[in-house]
Amino acid sequence: MFTLTDDQRAIRDMARDFAAAEIAPFAVEWDERKHFPVETLRAAAALGMGGIYVGEDVGGSGLSRLDAALIFEQLATGCPGTSAYLSIHNMATWMIDRFGDDAQRAAFAPRLTTMEHLASYCLTEPGAGSDAAALKTRAVRDGDHYVLEGQKQFISGAGASDLYVVMVRTGGDGPKGISTLVVPADTPGLSFGANEKKMGWNVQPTRAVIFEGARVPVANRLGAEGEGFRIAMAGLDGGRLNIGACSLGGAQAALDKTLAYMRERKAFGKRLDEFQALQFRLADMATELEAARTFLWRAAAALDAKRADATRLCAMAKRFATDVGFKVANEALQLHGGYGYLADYGIEKIVRDLRVHQILEGTNEIMRLIVSRSLIAEGH
Repeated sequence: MFTLTDDQRAIRDMARDFAAAEIAPFAVEWDERKHFPVETLRAAAALGMGGIYVGEDVGGSGLSRLDAALIFEQLATGCPGTSAYLSIHNMATWMIDRFGDDAQRAAFAPRLTTMEHLASYCLTEPGAGSDAAALKTRAVRDGDHYVLEGQKQFISGAGASDLYVVMVRTGGDGPKGISTLVVPADTPGLSFGANEKKMGWNVQPTRAVIFEGARVPVANRLGAEGEGFRIAMAGLDGGRLNIGACSLGGAQAALDKTLAYMRERKAFGKRLDEFQALQFRLADMATELEAARTFLWRAAAALDAKRADATRLCAMAKRFATDVGFKVANEALQLHGGYGYLADYGIEKIVRDLRVHQILEGTNEIMRLIVSRSLIAEGH
């Protein structure tokens, strides 16, 4: 649990080396240009990172959630936004692999694991964010198709992705009325909003996904009618681990940059790393990162083992890792002084990218709600 195997170290080092060579040198430029690095993502997929915990029979790597956490942390040292999109693609691909039938897996998964096709996860709506079970996008059965009306909001990859894993209302109000459909990008009646202007994550497009009479085959439904909310939440358990890992990677990169800067920068006749007060701050940053990493690994191991408390641990780890990640990155910016505020140093980009991790995949307030409800339920 506390020592990586030789295979896990090799996986971690592979992802770290890929990030250092193929992502980090271009991250600031991609952010400035709002460039979505699809070819880089496909190069990552060629190394097995397009379907990390997807079955090998459809081209996945068949690895564990702990392996995935190692990969996403290392990729995020190059660029948290790029790693985060890859984590969302993996989550959507896993949902098809896990809940799809043989025909669906064969039809969709192989081109997703190579990232010839990109995937997006569509749950949030303009009026249903944290209260996801209140979603309004409706799918009405019409023979062998569903006809979709509604809108999804804040969808990563929208407009560039080829497949959309969409939670829709096929029944009554509440979670039991929700189903999950796989919607191809070329579906008539599917359109997209403008690319949102965002604080961070500029390396991936974020748009509304709009359904106006979009006809989707019933054969594209994952699982039975009414199972969609359970499927969506199962995807988010792993997604929360992944986004926590991305926070750790971004914060670790910020800490590493800070250590290098403080070895060179002098003030009042001494290097910054010779001031005890600043040494203490570095120690706290490293300690909190290590605590968050250890916790995240524990939650990943629980999800791999299908433990009953896995959902609670994933929520805890997501809340803790994303809060710590942002705090450490923000502290790194402070220790850089004015230079940390400049784009060329890459620190301010990490801070901007990591801020949204405390909001998406379930806000950190919702993570606290999941944890507290679980604790209270145990007492009854």
